[in-house]
Amino acid sequence: MTRPIKHRLSLVAGVVVLASAGVARVAAAQVELKSRALEITLTGRLQTQFNSTSVSGERASEFLIRRARLTAEIVVSDLVHGKVQPDFGEGRLALKDAYMQLRFSPALRTTFGQFKRPFDVFELTSSTQILVVERAGGVNGVDTCAGPGGLCAYSRFTEKLGFSDRDIGVMADGRFNGGQLEYAVSVTNGTGANREDENGSRSFSGRVAVVPLRGLRVAANAGAHDFTNPATGDEYAVAFGGDVEYGNFNEGLHVQAGLTTGDNWLNLVATDPTRFVTTQGIVTYKLPLTAGGYLSGIEPLFRVSWGDPDRATPGDAGWLLTPGFVAHIVGRNKIAANVDIWSPASGDTEWSLKVQAGMHF
Repeated sequence: MTRPIKHRLSLVAGVVVLASAGVARVAAAQVELKSRALEITLTGRLQTQFNSTSVSGERASEFLIRRARLTAEIVVSDLVHGKVQPDFGEGRLALKDAYMQLRFSPALRTTFGQFKRPFDVFELTSSTQILVVERAGGVNGVDTCAGPGGLCAYSRFTEKLGFSDRDIGVMADGRFNGGQLEYAVSVTNGTGANREDENGSRSFSGRVAVVPLRGLRVAANAGAHDFTNPATGDEYAVAFGGDVEYGNFNEGLHVQAGLTTGDNWLNLVATDPTRFVTTQGIVTYKLPLTAGGYLSGIEPLFRVSWGDPDRATPGDAGWLLTPGFVAHIVGRNKIAANVDIWSPASGDTEWSLKVQAGMHF
């Protein structure tokens, strides 16, 4: 029982000695602590947010720590890598990425632990680079989308229905021809991050992406999520879709667009899931600024997202519109402002102003 504890203490002591001896190397946006047998790269992010709501009876506005993460990326050898990422945001401690990864070759990596399921481009984009403040939009006090709740935005469906976001399991992924073809498949519990499995079934996700033209990436994705139907027992909900991405995060035009349809297993009608469909597009244009000022670039953006939780029921769909603006300071450090406008097929239009300052190191 004492040997593992001593090993961890020795590792910590070794890191401290390396740092005090000047072996620690400080680089832009990261700190690296190295020894001959081990490499640790420490990074972090802090995102503070102001948001408001037009819904009467709700808090008119609030400040919050949206994300506060420290990340350790570990290299044991050319084969063995790992990552641990706790999050202290929103007043609670939660584990985000936590995995061991075996890198056999660029064509095959195997990941064991907690990671993002390979599904849609919006979820797979890091929170330090997402084009809007909140993937799922959200207006405090709006809870009208049958099944996933909230408002019917694209990421609300994929996250709450368990097709995207983090889960615990195993994943294989790789790339060919310098990234012209990529694939990823996973087998997971299906209950999401930091949660025990609810049954003996497993969930499956897969994604394939190709680059047919310079700057353009086209992907197809599918998922089978296990869930317990109160009337019939364990079943599978299936979803599939595709997305495209054009441009990059550095400058110029950047477009992300996707469509997903499948079983809304959180909304059962006569013991059967309803069928949902959702689509979303985000367009930005990043204009770099000359060196010497406070800002490195400015980026106006616009999102349009539409979702229908039950294709057989009229009048329950809605649109999420998000005009916004990002002021880039340096690297991924930025200040962003969005207005999320929810316009349902029936009911009142509501909106939320969000301003978020993001620091990344």
